[in-house]
Amino acid sequence: MSEPLLSVRNIVQEFESRGPGGVKEGVVHAVSDISFDLMPGETLGIVGETGSGKSTLARAVIQIDRPKSGSVVFGGEDLTGLSRKELKKVWSNFQMVYQDPFSSLNPRWRIEDVVAEPLDSHRSLSRQERRAKVRELLDLVGLDPDTYLRRRPMELSGGQAQRVAIARAIALDPAVIICDEAISSLDVLIQAQVINLFEKLRVELGLSYLFIAHDLATVKQVSDRVAVLYLGQLAEIAPSDRMYETPRHPYTRALLDSVPGLDPETGVAKRPITLPGDVPSPLDPPSGCRFRTRCPFAQDVCAAVEPKLEPCSGGGFVACHFPLDDDGLPTNGHPEGARAAMPA
Repeated sequence: MSEPLLSVRNIVQEFESRGPGGVKEGVVHAVSDISFDLMPGETLGIVGETGSGKSTLARAVIQIDRPKSGSVVFGGEDLTGLSRKELKKVWSNFQMVYQDPFSSLNPRWRIEDVVAEPLDSHRSLSRQERRAKVRELLDLVGLDPDTYLRRRPMELSGGQAQRVAIARAIALDPAVIICDEAISSLDVLIQAQVINLFEKLRVELGLSYLFIAHDLATVKQVSDRVAVLYLGQLAEIAPSDRMYETPRHPYTRALLDSVPGLDPETGVAKRPITLPGDVPSPLDPPSGCRFRTRCPFAQDVCAAVEPKLEPCSGGGFVACHFPLDDDGLPTNGHPEGARAAMPA
């Protein structure tokens, strides 16, 4: 196996919460002890409910917000120890594509200048070389340069604007692109087109992706592996096919049950099952397993001992004292009535 392109170890990100008058109210535990590797050419999906720490994790990985502790190794170098000046050189290897393309594109600039912005910051190109590179980038993302070069962002549709954002993201030939809900604001048909574009660029340019989303169906289409976050912690990480067929963490199972669909055998519509309870406050997360307050299989040990990521059957890792088996029941014993407690 090749070496990881990106190695994240024990990342912790916390923020002070302050009330009126600047009085400290507590500490927000946004990301707690998360580790993972990203391999060359791999797409790692990151999913979880709103507030689970997905975007905060991405910003900590590329050092936009310095993590409180942990390490992020890229190219054999720990990014957490670099100065801002040194980071600027490394940042050309990392680019982000955001949920709302219009908020990330300067409305006053023409598309040529929007796409060329990273080139102007990191490369010394003549006017002719700059124009030729921008035309090449627009062509790569499926936009006719003659049509779009002189337009402004507000003259574009949502899908076209996202393609421009992608063109800008690949301008410096990055190694990693972080897609932060990059398709969730687009129409379903446009989503499929942009997903195909991401896959095309991954093959042609040798890109790796961190693909952040809350839509599990979308993540399954694009990801080689999937990491599931809950309240700032990693619940499960596994190959995409295995996770969707036999989830090992009760939270992963609950996320999959919440997705509407059709029964493949009967063709009958499957009603989504809502996970009961609310996500606890990151200001005061539960002791032990943070999912225990909503888990039908929680026992005393779940409150007393925080579960660690351990290898699980079928591939991958799960942080659970009672991981699920192939039938969706907890292993290592389970409380009475567990079968009845599990969502149908």
